Amino acid sequence: MSEYHDREWGRPQRDGRMLWEMLMLEGFQAGLSWITVLRKREAFRTAFAGFDPVKVAHFGAADVRRLMGDAGIIRARAKIEATIRGARIYCDMAARGEDFSAFCWSFTDGKVVRGNGRTRVVTSALSERISKELKRRGFKFVGPTIVYAWMQAVGIVDDHASGCFRRG
Repeated sequence: MSEYHDREWGRPQRDGRMLWEMLMLEGFQAGLSWITVLRKREAFRTAFAGFDPVKVAHFGAADVRRLMGDAGIIRARAKIEATIRGARIYCDMAARGEDFSAFCWSFTDGKVVRGNGRTRVVTSALSERISKELKRRGFKFVGPTIVYAWMQAVGIVDDHASGCFRRG
């Protein structure tokens, strides 16, 4: 966890594919610990074709069966199907000329939102707004708490503690 924190968590991510991958992984984390997902991340990447949305968007029933049998990942049918659906939405957005990174960062005008570094936050008005828009578009497992954790992970929100070397 410390290596993840020191090298990745909270670092502003601008790559749309990576933002999508992290959103999908946060959905898999629902009801579990993040360390569980981190330990399985490479297996997830293998199982989901490197989280290439174009490839995942073409997954069908046989792929769902394959994924349900993959002990390396979290085998929750609803989460697997939500990831495939999320890939299709991502691709639909791209086909309409909408960049996923631009969409994600549009809620903050491209700026990192700074937490106060003292209080632990699990949801916000911003995560509720993003969650609502993601759900409107058809994404699943994107409630305000999941979205807030994702925002922290990809650096849309900087919630590093006030004394942390990564803050700011």
